[in-house]
Amino acid sequence: MTDAPALEDSGSKADDTDNPVDEDYLGEPGPPLDHHAPFYVGFIGGLGVLVAIWFAMQIEAIGSTLMLIVVSLFLAAGLDPAVRFFERHGMRRSYAVLTVIVIVLGALALFLVAIVPVIADQVRSLTENVPTWLDQLQRNPQVQRLDDEYDIIAKIRDYVTAGDFAGALFGGALGVGLAVLGALFNGFIVVVLTLYFLASLENTKSALYRLAPASRRDRVSRLGNRVVRSVGGYVSGAFIVAMCAGISSLVFLFAVGLSEYAVALAFVVALLDVIPMIGATLGAVIVTAIGFAEDWRIGLACAIFYVIYQQLENYVIYPRVMSKSVDVPGAVTVIAALIGAALFGVVGALLAIPTAASILMLTREVWVRRQDQR
Repeated sequence: MTDAPALEDSGSKADDTDNPVDEDYLGEPGPPLDHHAPFYVGFIGGLGVLVAIWFAMQIEAIGSTLMLIVVSLFLAAGLDPAVRFFERHGMRRSYAVLTVIVIVLGALALFLVAIVPVIADQVRSLTENVPTWLDQLQRNPQVQRLDDEYDIIAKIRDYVTAGDFAGALFGGALGVGLAVLGALFNGFIVVVLTLYFLASLENTKSALYRLAPASRRDRVSRLGNRVVRSVGGYVSGAFIVAMCAGISSLVFLFAVGLSEYAVALAFVVALLDVIPMIGATLGAVIVTAIGFAEDWRIGLACAIFYVIYQQLENYVIYPRVMSKSVDVPGAVTVIAALIGAALFGVVGALLAIPTAASILMLTREVWVRRQDQR
């Protein structure tokens, strides 16, 4: 008789365990997942690879837009020294930015109104004179022998007189229209983004610097400001060097007797001079070839002038203009330009040198200094 209550109590406890009174109780949690299990590691790794591939595909899809943004940032950094120049002379930054924007837009409008029609007329004159130059070349015995074998002169003459350069290059009239519209649209986007980045450059830099830890924010901001100054100095310096090449070529071409094509050829020289390493040589070759087509004495004068001018530019103008902006060894300049051109074409070659200068500066200030302290 004495054991009955005990059995009854044990039964009630069992019932309480099987049917708990608290309905929110969901049971004891199980052991955590083994993060070192092969299936878990493989699944997470594969998922990461798929996400990385997806991101790479999206970046490739918007590659042209990213390139416009990068070019606009570099141009904004190149215009920033002009803004700081006005600031040093007592002007508030907002007014300094507005002044630089007005100057840039005015220069673009002046170029479009005054220079573009002249360049178009002179390019048309060049095209019309190509058959005459080909006839002169054909009188050369060596060229005549090559032409008899490969029929080069006739093919070039037919191609030129057909007047369908652009159609063959871009795929017909529709292709030409689309190419022109695309170039105008990209130019408009670059101008708008450049002006926007220039106006908000200080706020953008401050926002980026705040991403760094507070203990390192001052050093990060100093390094960032130096990078921006280096890039801006290079861009503005390259523009100054190109303007020197264009103006000197313009004066020389008027003096030597190529005034009919002087503006167009000077513009080509200035435009190509921006390209590192080979740009100045390409411009000189083009002008010299046209000079020889006009008169062998003009061509010889062009060859002598550009040989002398390139030495002057390489050893006097360029070092003086770039002395306070970039400090890149010659071998690094060549390698950076080649890599940039292989990756992104002409734009990559243009941006390679300031990028290399920034990387070298950061390496010296961060990595080398840390290694020296060990």
